Amino acid sequence: MKNKNSRLDSIKMIISSKEIGSQEELLRELSKEGFQLTQATLSRDLKQLKVAKAASMNGNYVYVLPNNTMYKRMTDPQSASEMLRHNGFVSIEFSENIAVIKTRPGYASSLAYDIDNHNFHEIIGTIAGDDTIMLVIREGCSRTSVKHALATIIPNINLN
Repeated sequence: MKNKNSRLDSIKMIISSKEIGSQEELLRELSKEGFQLTQATLSRDLKQLKVAKAASMNGNYVYVLPNNTMYKRMTDPQSASEMLRHNGFVSIEFSENIAVIKTRPGYASSLAYDIDNHNFHEIIGTIAGDDTIMLVIREGCSRTSVKHALATIIPNINLN
């Protein structure tokens, strides 16, 4: 059974990749991704994510994520499950015992949650914003070992 966090991530991916104008449309898209939920649950999820409706470029009112009132849709959208395999990861940079991960907007907290729940020996903890995660690296751990640990949840991380 898919959990709430993956459902919320799927909702964010669907809303950011397609013009969705109603809860019924969103329920159909979620069903294609393997989620079965009621309209009431979806309504609570949308409220939790602070989803709003805004006019799209063609004048239709569609769901948008916070701070994305003027948004761009991808021209070749992938399915939400395909996009979720990458957890929104964009890049990672290191400075001493700190690493900074950049993500797509809205994905930092769920990726930080996954990192924290894996209890990687190399990582003491995380702090997440909207599109940035700060990792505190355990003393003596190499950048390579951190990247290899993260590769278990971020398949597209560059190991070089």
